[in-house]
Amino acid sequence: MQENFRQFLDRLRQTGELVDLHQPVDIRHISTLVDQASTALFFHNVVGYDMPVVSGIIRSPERAAMALGCDTYLEIEHKLKAAIDKPIPPKHVESSPTREVTLVGDDVDLYKLPIPMSSIYDGGPMITAGVVIARDPELGVNSGIYRFIVKEKSLTGIDIVTPNNMRLFAQRAFERKEALPISISIGTHPIEITGSGYRAPLGVDEMAIAGGLRGVPVELAPCKTIDVPYIADAEIVLEAEILPTGWTWPEGRFGEFTRLMGGLHWNPLVRIKAISMRKDAIYYNLHMPWENTWLAAPVRYTAIRQALRTAGVQVKDINVTLGGCAFWHAVISIKKQPGEAKNALLAALSVMDLKHVVVVDDDIDVFNSTEVEWAIATRVQGDKDIMIVTNARAKPLDPSLPQGSGVVPTGAKVGIDATIPEGIPKEHYERITYAYAETAKLDDYVKGKADKAGDAGDEREVAALAEKILTAIDKEPLYYTDIAERFAGYNFRTIAQAIGHLHAIEKLWQDSRGRMCVRGSKFAAKPSVK
Repeated sequence: MQENFRQFLDRLRQTGELVDLHQPVDIRHISTLVDQASTALFFHNVVGYDMPVVSGIIRSPERAAMALGCDTYLEIEHKLKAAIDKPIPPKHVESSPTREVTLVGDDVDLYKLPIPMSSIYDGGPMITAGVVIARDPELGVNSGIYRFIVKEKSLTGIDIVTPNNMRLFAQRAFERKEALPISISIGTHPIEITGSGYRAPLGVDEMAIAGGLRGVPVELAPCKTIDVPYIADAEIVLEAEILPTGWTWPEGRFGEFTRLMGGLHWNPLVRIKAISMRKDAIYYNLHMPWENTWLAAPVRYTAIRQALRTAGVQVKDINVTLGGCAFWHAVISIKKQPGEAKNALLAALSVMDLKHVVVVDDDIDVFNSTEVEWAIATRVQGDKDIMIVTNARAKPLDPSLPQGSGVVPTGAKVGIDATIPEGIPKEHYERITYAYAETAKLDDYVKGKADKAGDAGDEREVAALAEKILTAIDKEPLYYTDIAERFAGYNFRTIAQAIGHLHAIEKLWQDSRGRMCVRGSKFAAKPSVK
């Protein structure tokens, strides 16, 4: 997939998924306008700035699927899995159109970029769509999406309070008392955003995963002031260093993926050494929370499925729920062997920052919350089926955890085994199925369908029918409705009378599944009757 950022915007425009606004718009209004829009918005005339702003480009599952070249949203997971299995290393080029304008030293001025405010309690303008690339001398290259709060014309914070590879790189540089060079590529295709959003193991280049998504290498070009590459297709590139200040500077607040206002975080400072951009650069503002959510969920689908595959669990479906902000909750249906539900929980809870996982049988629709709750209600005993893992890795953005300067909190992970317990008879979980559901259709009756009356019998005919029923159930046990269907030539009242006749003369009893049997037949022991 050779499509670049601008070509993707054109494709959105052509399909009616992007609306161009040419009138002057105050930058303070952009976020709320995007929140109200069903499409992406392109602001051509931002008051006080020479650069347009686009936002909301992946703010729906349909646009997220379009971005990854998929027909449906659920296909993204499979495409990402294929990219992880067959990554394509990036290709290094000498330069790119991003070099058309370069500002260094005192000419660096972040205030010239149209960086919007988002929520009313934000601590300042935030760069939200920067793909960050860093290199550790021993651990290799890491890419990720991190936000930067603008503090001064060439100074920002970076939110790396969450334990991740970028934080590790910064921590190692801090311990060496060195700055960590980083490039920040703004205005990249969503493929690069998706690739960088995957938490790859140390030593795995996320840009190679992005290449796998594209089917061709991602092109990277060298920065001028630091020894780190940037994404050659980017609209704007910031060349920067995470300063060795430690996690000592306030950063935030910010409207997070949790759909809540985050608290004040303590993070390092970032010095911007150079800004490069196209002559007609477009500033991309990733709108929170949904632009984050729709590309975060497939990453978690892929990671969960991989963990379950490693555990040897056969998975039917996974739902990383929107109620869990596409980060914290998963419902997983499995084709269970004895004991595997607990193994599935242990495997899934090890993935990223998952907090609560429910495992159900493959008869439960994981996308139907009522079905899932019903499974919890009817298949769970709390003392046996709920596991709690304490002091596990957590995400500091969880508002229920303690916060503070330099604090990386741990939290609890909860697993619920809502599968049918071993040793419970199958018939305890036979769902209600209404008789004749496949043939008796209301629409037919509304249109005038009439059923035949069926034969009615006197006492002699009822007794004769009872003998026929007795013969049938002597060969195999039958449910009441099976008997009613087998002798459907009679009306139901006559059949009921015949079965009642057999009860009255103590010819019938019911087995453990509620089927009619002949007393003392070969199918079950004769019950005692008092």
